[in-house]
Amino acid sequence: MSEAMAMTEPATAPFLSVRDLEGWYDESHVLHGVDFDVNAGEVVTLLGRNGAGKTTTLRAIMGTLAKRRGSVRFNGRELIDLPPRAIARAGIAFCPEERGIFSSLSVEENLMLPPTVSQGGLSREDVLAMFPNLKERLSSQGTKLSGGEQQMLAIARILRTGAKFLLLDEPTEGLAPVIVQQIGRTLSELKSRGFTIVLVEQNFRFAASIADRHYVVEQGRVIDMIPNEELEANIGKLHAYLGV
Repeated sequence: MSEAMAMTEPATAPFLSVRDLEGWYDESHVLHGVDFDVNAGEVVTLLGRNGAGKTTTLRAIMGTLAKRRGSVRFNGRELIDLPPRAIARAGIAFCPEERGIFSSLSVEENLMLPPTVSQGGLSREDVLAMFPNLKERLSSQGTKLSGGEQQMLAIARILRTGAKFLLLDEPTEGLAPVIVQQIGRTLSELKSRGFTIVLVEQNFRFAASIADRHYVVEQGRVIDMIPNEELEANIGKLHAYLGV
């Protein structure tokens, strides 16, 4: 991590601290020492080109990446050697880009599947109030849902677990602008309720509407950190990073 980035680190221990995180797919070395911090109640984005290592970083944190090393310290506890189920019980929930909806089950059945990992999970009524589209589709099978409805269901499902730290991978990918706006409002509401979110997102304009800070990932490393209030001043640099 650069000297400028290190100077911005908080004096108190962060909620999540990732240090020297490396990861592999079989023999392919994808992560080369990822470093970043997330404070409680923040929304932090990982920005970067396709293939930069953003999704792999989330999978390494969640433990679904089989081969990883380094340090992932969450709420004072080291997670790097724990299996995904133990990481989930520690209070982290992961919503993958592919959403993982059970297509043969109804919306209602998908919502009721997740186990409770801690007290404070949103009730069925809470998530349906947050996603009114789902309330109208409770008896519909997963295969009958639009892409936006599937994304809403995927987020709603992890909110039922009680986890307060969310890893969201490309939640707006391929969605209509009106659905993107609704998801943005939902994430803002979750932030106001005290949730902490790490968001992988290609749409940095969307990310800027909800995030506190942005980490730029390139070739499996974090190469810069941009506070949200400095995003416009660094827009040229960000375009260069993202190739847009």
